[in-house]
Amino acid sequence: MFPVSLASFLSLFRMNTTVAQNTLSTAINSSTQSSNTKLPPEYHMILLGIYSVVLVSGTISLSLMMHILKSSSTSSTSIAVLNLIFAHFIFLITVPFRIYYHVAQKWYLGKGLCKVISGMIHIHMYMSFIFYVIILITRLMTFYHKAGQLASFQRIHALLVSALVWLVVLIMVPCIIHFSYGQKSSADDYECFHFGPSIHSSAKVFNYIISTLIIVVATVLTALQASALRVLYRKHQGCTSQQDFGAQQKSLCFALIMVVCFIPYHVFRLYYVANINNTNENINEVFLSLTTFNCLDMLTFLGRRTCYACFLRKIVCE
Repeated sequence: MFPVSLASFLSLFRMNTTVAQNTLSTAINSSTQSSNTKLPPEYHMILLGIYSVVLVSGTISLSLMMHILKSSSTSSTSIAVLNLIFAHFIFLITVPFRIYYHVAQKWYLGKGLCKVISGMIHIHMYMSFIFYVIILITRLMTFYHKAGQLASFQRIHALLVSALVWLVVLIMVPCIIHFSYGQKSSADDYECFHFGPSIHSSAKVFNYIISTLIIVVATVLTALQASALRVLYRKHQGCTSQQDFGAQQKSLCFALIMVVCFIPYHVFRLYYVANINNTNENINEVFLSLTTFNCLDMLTFLGRRTCYACFLRKIVCE
């Protein structure tokens, strides 16, 4: 009787031990997964600093640029610049929401608004890239004596193209955000801007294509713009005029902004899309925040348009 009772007791003890171990293992795994989905405090501090600088300096930059454009002529290039300003303005409206999230380290405004705010940073980056490309190509065509091809491209055409671009954005983006963007986000309702699991196989291919295209186009346009500026400098033997050198110099600044702000993010994104995990998602968020420094591009218009070396040389020659 005793051996049977002892055997039953040992069997029951083993069963309870197994159940306890399984329960503890499940709890540990759940706790680990929950903690992994949270953005570490140091990332909150880094992102808070970046977005605060972008909001303040970007607002000042746009205010100064709007004051300058009041007295400038309306051309196809200036219309592209106005579109660029509008893209910056729309994005800067969303930055306080990001600052609020990184201060509170929790999101209380609902997943819908989280998806909209998250999507706006991508829209801003791609719209900025499009208008950078338009400005650079226009300047390069003018430099290489193809201004005649631009003569037929009047201001009304530039306005129509701008309206078409924004119309496509306003129609497509809400649909993408509502039906596909962020469908597999974190289960925690207080987490935001973590949509890595939503990138499925077809979206990965699209990300590879877009990132590669931006890297190649930005690199090629920067090289062409630097070459144009070098040719112009040699042509005038270091003495450059106000109109041509100033315009090409500003274009080179736009090209360098693309290289500095966009290329690092898209280079890392090629790796991130192939290796999506919580650590890489946090790093990707930092690289993404650095793209917003292109809001300072309007500061390139605040420099003087004269070449002091040329001016001094003319005085000496006279």
